[in-house]
Amino acid sequence: MRLMVSLPVLMAALSLSACVTEPRTPINPSSFALPTYAQRTASQQALFDLPPPTRPVAVAVYGFTDQTGKFEPSDTGQTLSRAVTQGGTSILLKALQDAGQRQWFTIVEREQVSHLLNERQIIREMRERYLGEKGVNPEALPSLLFAGVILEGGIVGYDSNVRTGGSGAGFLGISVHDEYRQDMVTVYLRAVSVRTGEVLSSVTASKTISSFALGGGVYRYVAYKQYLETETGTTTNEPANMAMQQAIEKAVYALIMEGAEQKLWEFQDKTAAWPYTWAYQNERDGTFTAEQVEAANKRARKQKAALTSQQKAVGQDRLRADSPPPMSEPEAQPAQPEARLQGRLKAVGPGK
Repeated sequence: MRLMVSLPVLMAALSLSACVTEPRTPINPSSFALPTYAQRTASQQALFDLPPPTRPVAVAVYGFTDQTGKFEPSDTGQTLSRAVTQGGTSILLKALQDAGQRQWFTIVEREQVSHLLNERQIIREMRERYLGEKGVNPEALPSLLFAGVILEGGIVGYDSNVRTGGSGAGFLGISVHDEYRQDMVTVYLRAVSVRTGEVLSSVTASKTISSFALGGGVYRYVAYKQYLETETGTTTNEPANMAMQQAIEKAVYALIMEGAEQKLWEFQDKTAAWPYTWAYQNERDGTFTAEQVEAANKRARKQKAALTSQQKAVGQDRLRADSPPPMSEPEAQPAQPEARLQGRLKAVGPGK
């Protein structure tokens, strides 16, 4: 009898709960984070700090694609999402622009060159129809720039679970545990001469992608046949897109240094470029780690910023010392009231 009574009650409760669709705690729009600009990475700052070359290098990038063929790893099964970003070409173009603060490369569009040619064809047809031009006006539509070097390559490796581990402990129903995992992404970049087709230089760069998890729980009896169980935890995953960006920026930095070492291009000031070349060679040969080189670069930036601010302060003091004293303004004569001026005119009279 108890089962016959509880079944309708259970069905009614389920039907009532299914009708409630509005959440009990509505989402507050003010809690949403505002859009932000991407913070400058250490490898991007290293590209910014590069001394300028003797002249910019004209380069073209037709594509920097995913060559791994791997999908995103999942504990539940196979997914259709790619393990790495498919926008490697855009990241590479941005890294080339950041080199030496846009002083190292002149980049020509080649990934979507068909779009560019279509627009130029539209301009040519419009000028022919409305202006009567039979040929191309070189002033209105000059020829496209050509590149002397083509940059090829792509994302060649994505290794999952390169390093995994964790630890945990529990006592009297209270437990804590942590886990970590590291993946690795590898990119390959080469420079090809347009004139001869020779592969001038090639470099590779890798970046780890780290994930951390921390959790804990409580499991204990609070009464006879009644127990309390609670769990909490948090995870931190390094963005794969950010890791890919840093790997590509590292490859661009290495390509510039390798080309300078092979005399493919030169720094404008070799004395100023020597510390960067020396640090790169020692990092490449394994004498220094990337962390040691980055720490040295940070100290050099602080010293440079302090020296720059000191030079600005000295220059401002010199300008103040050399500038002539400010001229004193002439004293303004008090304005005559209108009533007093009219009285004087009446006293003089007409014709005086």
